[in-house]
Amino acid sequence: MKLISWNVNGLRSCLNKGFLDFFEQAEADVFCIQETKMQPDQAELTLAGYRQYWNSAQKKGYSGTAVFSRVEPLSVRYGIGIPEHDTEGRCITLEFPDFTLVTVYTPNSQRELARLSYRMQWEDAFREYLAGLDAHKPVIVCGDMNVAREAIDLKNPKSNLRNAGFTEEEREKMTRLLESGFTDSFRWLYPDTVTYSWWSYMFHAREKNAGWRIDYFLVSDELRERVGDSRILTDVMGSDHCPVELVLRDGAVRNGKQEEERCS
Repeated sequence: MKLISWNVNGLRSCLNKGFLDFFEQAEADVFCIQETKMQPDQAELTLAGYRQYWNSAQKKGYSGTAVFSRVEPLSVRYGIGIPEHDTEGRCITLEFPDFTLVTVYTPNSQRELARLSYRMQWEDAFREYLAGLDAHKPVIVCGDMNVAREAIDLKNPKSNLRNAGFTEEEREKMTRLLESGFTDSFRWLYPDTVTYSWWSYMFHAREKNAGWRIDYFLVSDELRERVGDSRILTDVMGSDHCPVELVLRDGAVRNGKQEEERCS
């Protein structure tokens, strides 16, 4: 099963920059996007064979998530069930037979950390939400999580120590999430690889590869052995982020242990 996540930084703009070409080429089973910055009726989007699920922000032109899936989920949930956190369209949850998929666009702490306090509240609420899901079946979390957890995850760690996305507070929240039973699939497979998923539009950052790795596929620890690959598709243009991809091998998880499907 192939899953893709991409912060498109405005879907209407990305549609004019090759989004559909990449979408068709990717042939993902589930394709998640963040920062749609639109309501679903603001663009005509025909994706043959895919069901569409949208969670748009109340504020037009801001935030928002969407999921396009070939596989019909058992259930769909929008938001995390807390009104103060559910006005910006930041989360969609799809339950499938053997795992639950959550796509998320984590709030940015903004310049001068103006929203760091809110970000901390969101982090605690989101972690509790994931724990509740994980108690029932394994979870895959994907999206722009707006944090580079380790120095290897950004080009200039020393000069960004108190900048949004690399504060001690944000990094500690990501560490707590991982310690609660989740694996960063890319870093698990590629512990020493330097690859980024976001580059500022300023100072020719992408040309210089002065970027950050802030887009993730996290998996419940019990799903870890099913991860076939976790890639960052740096060659794909159209946004200031590039897509990330997870390949999940066939299998089933029962009683906390993976059981590979066998053909008889």
